[in-house]
Amino acid sequence: MQNLKVDSKGHDTGIYLQELQFGEELKKWQKHFHQMTGIFAYLVDGRGEPLTDMTGKTEEINKIHRAITKEQVQNLVARVTENALEDQAIEYTDTPNLRLAAISIKKGGKLMATWVMCAIISDADCTDYTNPPLEGFEKMLTEAEFSRAIDVMREISQVLLEYQYLATNAQAENRRSQFSQREMEEVLHKTEAMTEIVQLLDNDDSIEVIIQKLLETAGRYLNISVAALFSVHHNNELMDVIGEWRKEGMVPLFDQNANQKSIPFLFTDKPIVISADTMIGSAEREEIGQLGIKALTVLPVFSTETNRMYALFGDAYGERSWQTQDIKFVSDAVKILHSILTRRIQKNSLASSYASLETILDNVGSAIYVKDEQTGKMLFANRNMRNIFRPELENGTLHEFISKERISENGNSEIYHESSGRWYDLYITGIKWVDGRPVYLYALYDITEKKLYQRKIEQQAYSDFLTGLYNRMCCERDLAKYIDEASKAHAEGALLYLDLDDFKHINDGLGHQYGDVLLKAIAHGLQRIEGIEDTCYRMGGDEFVIIVPVESFPMLDDILRAIGEIFEKPWFLKDADYYCTMSMGLACFPSDGNSVHDLIKKADIAMYEAKRSGKNRYARYAAGTDFKSGKRLDMEKNMRDATVSGYREFEIYYQPIIDLKKSGTPCTGAEALIRWNSEEMGFIPPSEFIPLAEYLGLINPIGNYVLMEACKRCRHWNDNGYPEYKINVNLSVVQLLQPDIVQIVEKALKETGINPHNLTLEVTESLAINDMERMKDILENIKKLGVRIALDDFGTGYSSLNHIREIPFDVIKVDQTFIKDLETDAYSRSFIKMVVQLAEAIDVNICIEGVETKEQYRILSDMNVGLIQGYYFDRPIPGPEFERKYTPNLEMVLKVAER
Repeated sequence: MQNLKVDSKGHDTGIYLQELQFGEELKKWQKHFHQMTGIFAYLVDGRGEPLTDMTGKTEEINKIHRAITKEQVQNLVARVTENALEDQAIEYTDTPNLRLAAISIKKGGKLMATWVMCAIISDADCTDYTNPPLEGFEKMLTEAEFSRAIDVMREISQVLLEYQYLATNAQAENRRSQFSQREMEEVLHKTEAMTEIVQLLDNDDSIEVIIQKLLETAGRYLNISVAALFSVHHNNELMDVIGEWRKEGMVPLFDQNANQKSIPFLFTDKPIVISADTMIGSAEREEIGQLGIKALTVLPVFSTETNRMYALFGDAYGERSWQTQDIKFVSDAVKILHSILTRRIQKNSLASSYASLETILDNVGSAIYVKDEQTGKMLFANRNMRNIFRPELENGTLHEFISKERISENGNSEIYHESSGRWYDLYITGIKWVDGRPVYLYALYDITEKKLYQRKIEQQAYSDFLTGLYNRMCCERDLAKYIDEASKAHAEGALLYLDLDDFKHINDGLGHQYGDVLLKAIAHGLQRIEGIEDTCYRMGGDEFVIIVPVESFPMLDDILRAIGEIFEKPWFLKDADYYCTMSMGLACFPSDGNSVHDLIKKADIAMYEAKRSGKNRYARYAAGTDFKSGKRLDMEKNMRDATVSGYREFEIYYQPIIDLKKSGTPCTGAEALIRWNSEEMGFIPPSEFIPLAEYLGLINPIGNYVLMEACKRCRHWNDNGYPEYKINVNLSVVQLLQPDIVQIVEKALKETGINPHNLTLEVTESLAINDMERMKDILENIKKLGVRIALDDFGTGYSSLNHIREIPFDVIKVDQTFIKDLETDAYSRSFIKMVVQLAEAIDVNICIEGVETKEQYRILSDMNVGLIQGYYFDRPIPGPEFERKYTPNLEMVLKVAER
């Protein structure tokens, strides 16, 4: 493989294979692609020069090379690499049944790789050609099959590229975020420890108690084993232990406090720093070892003819290596200790005490300000305070900026300094000054990095990953604020609920990637409308909400007109124009409602009226008007009643899962599926009541009920003759995002006693699109319980390979759409084969859904597929019926147990 090169025209003529490290992935895919389709493929640079060898049999490759020229390849490559509107092309050759194709794989407009592919066409028209058709090839394709295979090659290559690109960026971003967070936490931890030590300056406790507190605070911050203060006799041979703090489980350094044998080489006029790996003499290392420690730092506190004190900080565990920040902290702590001892020893020297205090406070990391409690006069400002807040000190406005009235109940507050653009944590403490008068000590700690990190996290939590708009959570938060503002001002605002008409046709007809392009284009169009630039939200799927604040309400008609104009023009998708309209509901606040959920509901009802009236329009909510929402309201009432009355109307059906690798294709368990048989409305399909349950916030209790009942049923099977039976339970995105979802699963395991390995939780790949890192944390914590995770509806999203590599799934469930035409569609069979190979490579199980015919069953049996389920075996059935059909020994086991 080659690195990136640039030709004379400035075009990329190579690929970023080494930078993105996905060259080997493309090689593997090239080999698999040929085995599945019979297409001959190889990678080239921008001039058509080969980067990899063509895959296939040598004799067949030689025939192809004789039939095409290097100039043909170069012209075709130039066509797909130099034209921004065309990334793949198929051309005829002088040989009637030989087709030549090229695909350029690009990222952000930059060429990353170019495929050249050849195929022998079985249904080619060989008339009017001078050259004869090529013969003797093992595999041939139809024109349609070759075209579909080209699409597959482009999509899979793009997915591989996107995965590697995102993985590389995510790793780098993750390292930066973790480092930033650790650094902020360390600064905060150090600041808190130093604040505790500084406050000891004015502590009225005995000197012994103060020394003990200081040693303990420093020791815990440094996470060491021992901290001690020694007084060395004038002969340097004996010493006394003035104070000693030990980590729990650490024995004292000496048997007694007075007249201990000294260690002369440690107690000098200069600081001693010895790490576990420091090269020192064997005698010195032995003396340190006798103390039971491996690394230490010793600093002189006093060094006079009559009084020599030293502070020792030691670690007995691991391979301690002292860092610069550790030594700086120890030095600051010893300076404060020196000041404390000086004040106690020289009680009559106020000036000396003040000078020591000033020196110490000038060298701490925070900004310190001291003010007389009675007169309000400034007594002291340390160097940081004078440097950062010089203008405020000079013009007398500092008191307004850091007044104690801004302090919250917990003793601190966050304040913003506009001139520097920095954030500070402000702490105010009442202490006694060096002369005994009561003063206020103001301490300000710079937390700007922390605030920026919090803002980044909040932005991620409140933003939609695809469109960049705010999400539902942010919408509900902001709407509550705008309703409150409108009520207080006795003014009006509006809520617009927008849903795209027949958006499913775009996704199904063009693919989800083009649906995503359309959603982003619509989002950008909404954000450009004056008056609502910052109040557009994506609620999920193809639904958007727009808040018209009070100040923009006079422009409501213009806003509605501008929204309509967005959908009057076609969207250019996949080389053609497509029209997509919208239906929109409008509700005003606070006149139509003063609660968030009530207002959204009314705008939603108005939107459904717009759809009922013919779509491509908007409708205003009007009280008392029949919007054909009676059934939906009845469903809402009956669903709430059903949940209050113990969920007895909800039934759990079980669809068997068959293991093809076991003789007789036995049942290996079941998937639990909820059904609602309402007493008032009859049987309601899941497609109708599950979205409503999510909208009403009832999906969590209903889902928890299904989880508990399914685990009970599986435990019943396991204890009565079927210990290997497993149960699959679906989790919706709403359930998975519960803050206590891990505890809910753990509770179900404990209360039912089911073997965690017999429970499989199914999640769809769409759950991970907006917040991959959060999904990984949640699913990894669930897996720690022993529960298995299945990726449901695989293949329906545009980043499936990403998710499989990011999240450790145990089972891949292939969506039924991929086997619908399995008997006749070569692409479907190739896709299944590819997924089987992928599952084997990453060591996960595969389950095929939607098996309905004997021929589908036969084909899958020959493909080394493990698990299947579908109507060919059985529909979802009630629990008792499932047990009669798939646990025939259960009744006999229970009868024996009764005897």
